[in-house]
Amino acid sequence: MPKKNLVYIQSVRNGAADRAGQPVAYRGGTRYMKAPLEFLVERLNDSPLGERYTLAGVIVDDDDGSPADRAKLTDYGFARTPGRPWILPDGLTVQGRPVDALFCSIPSTYRRLPRDARERVPAKQAFERRLLERLLELDADLVVLDGLLVILDELVRPGARFHRRIANIHPGITADASPYQRRGAWATLDAL
Repeated sequence: MPKKNLVYIQSVRNGAADRAGQPVAYRGGTRYMKAPLEFLVERLNDSPLGERYTLAGVIVDDDDGSPADRAKLTDYGFARTPGRPWILPDGLTVQGRPVDALFCSIPSTYRRLPRDARERVPAKQAFERRLLERLLELDADLVVLDGLLVILDELVRPGARFHRRIANIHPGITADASPYQRRGAWATLDAL
């Protein structure tokens, strides 16, 4: 049986906020902060999961034109750079391929706009079209989303090409005042 293609979507800024790929203070000592992507790579390399799936691509949505993203990525940068921390160990491979070579940037530039800006909806739709094009190029069977599900709309609607084919592994927004609040045991399913 042919392997299914996984595509991983993330924001490097979230990994940087978690200090992924770096030692962090923990209970009076230090501990390595493993990124969820690194954990997935290990499972694809060393478990039966790798017999069924291959990592076809890693899409990041960070926007180097956004002052907010630049501030959040001051230490890490937008791609691996010698001498700077990165979210994954140097030389990490998945099923014999360098993980870094699988990275692709599709900036979510719509986030630069105020939430109530008239241009924001069409800009977000354009972002999702670029994302869809890349997912189709990668022949994605399943998408692992390590980011806020609110970055997606058209891709997850019933009848959409990737409806029920996106697994969200990022904790959802649960603040009482958030318009994107999703609570309960079925938060991800409800969001989809």
